[in-house]
Amino acid sequence: MTIIDRVRDFVESECKKPTSHYGYEPFLFHFTPVARYATQLTDSLGGDREIILIAAWLHDIGSIMHGRTDHHITGATIAEQKLHDLHYPEKRIALVKKCILNHRGSQKNERLTIEEQIVAEADTLSAFDNISGIFKAAFIYEKLTQGEAQISVRQKLERKWNKLHFEQSKKLIKPRYDAAMLLLA
Repeated sequence: MTIIDRVRDFVESECKKPTSHYGYEPFLFHFTPVARYATQLTDSLGGDREIILIAAWLHDIGSIMHGRTDHHITGATIAEQKLHDLHYPEKRIALVKKCILNHRGSQKNERLTIEEQIVAEADTLSAFDNISGIFKAAFIYEKLTQGEAQISVRQKLERKWNKLHFEQSKKLIKPRYDAAMLLLA
């Protein structure tokens, strides 16, 4: 079993626990698409595949275990401990942590490496695979009406589209973006 497999299994087990802040759904509808997009972007753009995939699987673990507030910080701490437990090299742990710390678009952190950029971009792309989840958040967590939720989801997807850095990302997601904009008009 590879280190990537072990990290994926760890994330899945945390999502299955009753203490998971969002239940098992994020594993299926967020973590898995992020890892898939990270793989696709790595294949076309390069970067250290192992670092990227470990960070893709762990990028939101802080949300699962401690909630959304500062989840990039709690996630980096959790990742460091888990990777230490798996005897992962210290220098590589630092690279994974940088990807996790810098994945949030709202933090406006400078992403200096292709690995950091790919993890952040894959996270952004995953929103287009989980529009129902964005609606769920709008209804349940934000307590929006149906009309308010429609506007909110459209705006959120527009912001995510505008955050995409790589042309490859826009090419991958353009059909979904266009369909969402048509349906949410």
